[in-house]
Amino acid sequence: MPYSEAQKRATAKYMKNNLDELKIRMPKGKKEEIRAFAEGKGKSLNSFVNEAIDDKIERDK
Repeated sequence: MPYSEAQKRATAKYMKNNLDELKIRMPKGKKEEIRAFAEGKGKSLNSFVNEAIDDKIERDK
């Protein structure tokens, strides 16, 4: 089923109101290395990075 314009607007509105975005830069190839590792653990790249950041913050408190 195609993604309707109403669904696109609803998704954009949700993201604007509920999520922050963070852009990071890394050496070429590193993103794919992290993505492959995350997928091997059954996680998306986004969830893996968020979990890694949360773990680091918790350890360094």
